[in-house]
Amino acid sequence: MAAYLVVDSKVKDLQKILKYRELAQQAVSQYGGRYLARGGACTALEGNWQPERLVIVEFPSSELARQFYDSPEYLAAREARAAAADFDMLLVEGT
Repeated sequence: MAAYLVVDSKVKDLQKILKYRELAQQAVSQYGGRYLARGGACTALEGNWQPERLVIVEFPSSELARQFYDSPEYLAAREARAAAADFDMLLVEGT
């Protein structure tokens, strides 16, 4: 069953986040993920949620998504973004 990472990112340092993006893209691909949305325009239809930059990544399963998140490759990406952005991230299982 597919699983999705839903990320709301608030970038503080655009130059530093570029290294994170490079490392994250490589790790996403390595663990079978693919980007479905990455920073496009968002329009709230209900409620007050106003993500600054929304990213949705699909993985074949929640197990692979968790392997990605805990991987040494993505740990390096997370370390690269430590002072560059704040992230809120959810793992959502599909149906």
